[in-house]
Formats: sequence, C-alpha cells, structure tokens
Amino acid sequence: MSRAKKAASASQAESFADDVDTDTDSQSRFAEEISGDVDKLADYGVNVADLRKLKAAGIYTITGIQMCTRKKLCALKGLSDAKVDKIREAVAKASPNKFKTAFEQSLKRQAVFKVSTGSTDLDRLLGGGIESMSITEVFGEFRCGKTQLSHTLCVTCQLQGENGFPGGKAIFVDTENTFRPERLKQIAGRFEMDEKAALDNVLYVRAYTSEHQYEIIEQATDILFESKGAFKLIVVDSVMALFRVDYSGRGELADRQQKLAQFLARLQKLSEEYNVAVFITNQMTADPGAGMTFQADPKKPIGGHILAHASTTRISLRKGRGETRIAKIYDSPDQPESEATFAITEGGIADAKDA
Repeated sequence: MSRAKKAASASQAESFADDVDTDTDSQSRFAEEISGDVDKLADYGVNVADLRKLKAAGIYTITGIQMCTRKKLCALKGLSDAKVDKIREAVAKASPNKFKTAFEQSLKRQAVFKVSTGSTDLDRLLGGGIESMSITEVFGEFRCGKTQLSHTLCVTCQLQGENGFPGGKAIFVDTENTFRPERLKQIAGRFEMDEKAALDNVLYVRAYTSEHQYEIIEQATDILFESKGAFKLIVVDSVMALFRVDYSGRGELADRQQKLAQFLARLQKLSEEYNVAVFITNQMTADPGAGMTFQADPKKPIGGHILAHASTTRISLRKGRGETRIAKIYDSPDQPESEATFAITEGGIADAKDA
C-alpha cells in the first residue's frame, strides 16, 4: 500500500474513532440528565415524603415533572395545591426552561441513535433506521410485514451500532397475540447471536384492553428509569387494535380519540425522556368517501389526525411479488418521499435481493 493510501486510511480511522467518541460522550451526557432525578429537588426545599409520592406515581426525573400538567400533579394522592406549587417552583430553579440555540440543540441531538430494520434499502429510506426520541409508525394491510418488522427490530436493537452506540434491550407490548419467541430465535440465528440471550433481552407483555395498554406504558417508566439506558426500543403491535374494540360508533369517537391522544403523548414523552426508539404498527380501514374523490387506494390508516400528528415518521407498507414488500415514506420531518423494497425471510426483514 502506498504512503498516500496509508495516510488516508489512518485519517479515516481517526475520524471514525472521533465520531465514536463523540457519540459515546453524547450518550454519557444524556445518561447524566436521566440520573438527575427528583431527589435533587430536596436541595430546593421539597419534602422527601412528597418526592416519594412522585416516584410512586412513576415520575422519577425533573424532566418527567416538566412533562406533567399542574392538573395531573394535583390529582396525585397526598399532593395539595400548595405542595404542587412548591414542587414546580423547585423545578424552575433546578432546571430552568431556557431557550437554546439551534447549535445547542444539535449537540443534544447527537445522542439520537438509529435501530436497523435488517434491510439496508429500508434503512437507507429511513436515514439509517428507526430513530430514537421519536415515534415511528408503520401501517398497511394484513401480511404486509408489520409484525415481522417488529420482531426483527427486537433483535437488531441488541446489535452494536455502526455509530458506536451499544446495543440494548426491547419492550414488546402485544395487543393482538402476534408475538412469537420462535421468530426471535430464527432472527437471532441469522445475526449469529445467542438465542437465549436474545430472548432474555426482550421484555414481553400482553395488553387486553386500551386501559391496560396505557397502564403498561406507565409501568414501563419504572423499568426505563431503573435500567439507566439499558433499553433502546419500545414496540406496540398494534397501537389501535384495542381502541377499535373498546370504543364503537361515532358516539364514542371523541372519547376514544382523547384516550388515544393521552396514550401517544405518554409514549412520546418516554421516548424523549429516556432516549428510546418507539415503534408502533397500525391497521387500515376502508374510506367510504374515497370513491367520490377518485382516489387510487380507498384504504387509509386508522387513528385519524390524532395518530397522524403524534407519529414523527409514518411509513406505509404494501405487498409486492412473493415475499417482497414495498415501504414508502408517508410523512417525515427530515426524509424525502421515497420508496424501498425489502423481503420477509426466515431470518426476519432483509433486502429483496437476498430473499
């Protein structure tokens, strides 16, 4: 190898090492923010007993208090209006809300990581994979690969990322009884991972009602706080199934959407507070009015505007030939509208050419 090539190679290696160090530092800074829990408010005059009440309600961090309305805090058992005011004053002193420059925000965004989908083409469509600190929604008809993608992500989130971020664990919230540990074993085998270790790193819970679904996410707060960054992914498959069952007809639509908004808001706050990637699947419904507007596809994702606005990135899936599927960016704040083709294989989601 020539001297010029050796120098270029060394320069690239140093650059990559610097990037990894920067990413690791970003993770460390974010971990420090999480570790700044509500106990620090004792230094600002908040009673220790009141701090215990906050923790009992699943509020462990100062950021978590900022994410709660005054009304919600007052509803907690044992917290009077005066105590809530004192807590909020202490929060303002401990972590004042200040405006940041775009550059300062960009430094915080360095802690964002991507979870690979298992397909390089699909990763490219998403700018690297499923993004942390946000909600990614996929929707499509049955057999489009939504649940298969959910299983694959539970394994790939455990892999060491190219950007230097360590792998982590996953939480799988199952609302339709579609979770299959056998699929995790097959996918883990593809990536040459220990099958038992891969399964041990996925926490599974079955949700039976929309209320139970919300309670599970509240309980997940305890796990995320205690794990100190060990979890990288939360999967909800599917997000709307139980809401469709528990609320029927137009008479209950407003109540359903309100409860759905509260659930999605909690998910979004968890993703930002603990820097995890949230992946939700969604179902489709026929649009009765589509025929009058001459739409090519009369189906649309359910959940209405509430779900559309809550999801940071939305991806539509449709069937291709055989086991191939086509993903299209439906809505994204930073990715252009484009398509990618992937395949459903024994080892999970993969590139279509590898099928």
